[in-house]
Amino acid sequence: MAGAVAAERAGADRVEVCADLDVGGVTPSIGTVASVLARTSRVGVQVLVRPRGGDFVHDEAEVAVMLADVAAVLALPAGVPVGLVIGSLTTDGRVDEEATARLVAAAGGAPVTFHRAFDDTADLSHSLETLVRLGVDRVLTGGGPGSAAEGTSRLASLHEQAAGRIVVLAAGGVRPGNVRTLVRDTGVGEVHGRAPATVAGRVVTSEDVARTLVEACREPFTDPLDGH
Repeated sequence: MAGAVAAERAGADRVEVCADLDVGGVTPSIGTVASVLARTSRVGVQVLVRPRGGDFVHDEAEVAVMLADVAAVLALPAGVPVGLVIGSLTTDGRVDEEATARLVAAAGGAPVTFHRAFDDTADLSHSLETLVRLGVDRVLTGGGPGSAAEGTSRLASLHEQAAGRIVVLAAGGVRPGNVRTLVRDTGVGEVHGRAPATVAGRVVTSEDVARTLVEACREPFTDPLDGH
């Protein structure tokens, strides 16, 4: 909760709310989401909808849980934009089209991001086209497993392929010290990063680190050919 407020003060456009980052993140409690919505006034709040850690192959019972979580999140009073972050795959490494379509429909027009389950698919280019067809708004990706820096060339290709039909949201080890190089080399217009600091033995969101990341993203690039 405090992390969302810190990110908003730092100037972030959106925050992702989740629990249990040790397993890659799962759906936060509805009380946590309600508290974040009550304490923010500008920043877009994206809520992770993932019923458990482990793989991204979800059975019918888990899809039902995710649909219920989407409904519960969207029923909360909110003075800021609210979106959902989802990601379901088939056993053979493809986007689970049926589950994704049902979740997009349940979102009812709220923006939907497909998380880094995307990077576990067998064919990133094909998966991107699937998400476009299903009406997903953003895809969170490092250009494959690993960091965004390692996937720079693939991120650039995905961004070019997307051609404005879906936002390629670069993720994976994005920090103030590498974000400008990443944006320059991939052409992406949005990045997803953490701003960690250790306080009293636990990792929290640092407003200072978040602000440095935001400022690095927004500082204009200079063209060496124009002399400015």
